[in-house]
Amino acid sequence: MIDNLHELLTNAKTVGISGHIRPDGDCVGSCLAMYNYIVTYYPNVEAHVYLDPIPNTFKFLKNADKIQDIHTVSEDTVFDLYIALDCSEGSRLGDAFNFFEKAKHTVCIDHHFSNNGFSEFSYIIPDDSSTCELVYNQIGKEKITKDIAECLYLGIIHDTGVFQYSCTTEATMAAAGFLMTKGIDYPKICTDTYFAKTMVQNRLLGKALLGCKTYLDGKVIAAVITAEDMAEFGAESKHLEGIVQQLRDTTGVEVAVFLYELADGDFKGSTRATGDVDLTVITGVYGGGGHKKAAGFSVDTDKPWDVIDNIVSMVEKQLKELGLY
Repeated sequence: MIDNLHELLTNAKTVGISGHIRPDGDCVGSCLAMYNYIVTYYPNVEAHVYLDPIPNTFKFLKNADKIQDIHTVSEDTVFDLYIALDCSEGSRLGDAFNFFEKAKHTVCIDHHFSNNGFSEFSYIIPDDSSTCELVYNQIGKEKITKDIAECLYLGIIHDTGVFQYSCTTEATMAAAGFLMTKGIDYPKICTDTYFAKTMVQNRLLGKALLGCKTYLDGKVIAAVITAEDMAEFGAESKHLEGIVQQLRDTTGVEVAVFLYELADGDFKGSTRATGDVDLTVITGVYGGGGHKKAAGFSVDTDKPWDVIDNIVSMVEKQLKELGLY
């Protein structure tokens, strides 16, 4: 816990809040939960939340309309306090890191194994399901309103796969259960933000599944979506949510790998494991990281399938060491 967070907020006039680039449910949920907490209980603080564009399905959250583009901030701005959420390293904040570094005080709340602590004050617990679970513990039950509960519940269900992933613990379920008592429409949050898919998402998923390849007797499955594919369907990166999970759910799969091309020509990689393969070791080769069973990376390449071949070799090595291949 960050014991002096109350003191830091009480003494601050300006607070910046950011999460990682290309924000997912846990990132958006934790950032907006923190923002709503501050504006509710610290009315004298001028708080700002800066994120990349978020999915439309997340915009029901309280004060989602207050999210700003970091590029609107004057370069000479110095925040009294800057809070990084769901971010394993400074570079993952994108251009917001420039303001994070200059802030008078900095805080990081995160659950990524690869986070070595890049802030003045840190609350990092890799074994927790989500950053939203950490924010839940940091805020305390007595300060959680319905608006905050919606944000936290969103993040928890997205990072646990609606309580399917091994990161889900008894404490996670207890936290979710308490959030449900605040009057949130939890079935609608699950359906609208996690399970529901647009036609663009369905078409991209179909493209990925039709073009996927399997390796090591079906223990590894991989798919690639190129910029050309994205243009064909008029898609953005936010439409790719859920593809790697669907690949991972294939019977017999130990590791799923999904690469998609970014606007600058680089590829973003997502990996998921069902067993004991440590994905942080594999993604670390490319400067990435995350969790043992869910990790990501970015790579500058024009041959994504060659990258996948290399990943398959690393998976094979681990499987052999585990006696699984």
